Amino acid sequence: MQRRKAREYALQILFRLDFTGKKIEKKDLEEFWADKKEHRDVKNFTEDLVTGTLDKIDHIDTMIEQVTENWLLKRMAAVDRNILRFAAYEILYRKDIPSAVTINEALEIAKKFSSTDSAPFINGVLDKLSREVGKT
Repeated sequence: MQRRKAREYALQILFRLDFTGKKIEKKDLEEFWADKKEHRDVKNFTEDLVTGTLDKIDHIDTMIEQVTENWLLKRMAAVDRNILRFAAYEILYRKDIPSAVTINEALEIAKKFSSTDSAPFINGVLDKLSREVGKT
């Protein structure tokens, strides 16, 4: 399975929901997948990241704001905020995925979809979060 591709899709869905302020609905996912020919494993992992992140969004946002100290999520770039959210979901709730893998994937996605300053920032936040929860 191509988990990076699934994470990129998760970012796209979360970004869209963040931008529109909508709640996720089954029809939204169906529309998202309509023009994509992806293996079921990619879709399943993407949807797990999205629904898991959204189900735990309050806890995830609190944890991110705790480790960023003087940064409010609403002041972060939307792409960075949503990369941090799905990566934090993996670190906090997906015990089957090592933090190092999650952090590396988040950095590569940040390099592709965000600014040059984003990767070091995301790395610092996720590394600190991983240490806070003892998953390093």
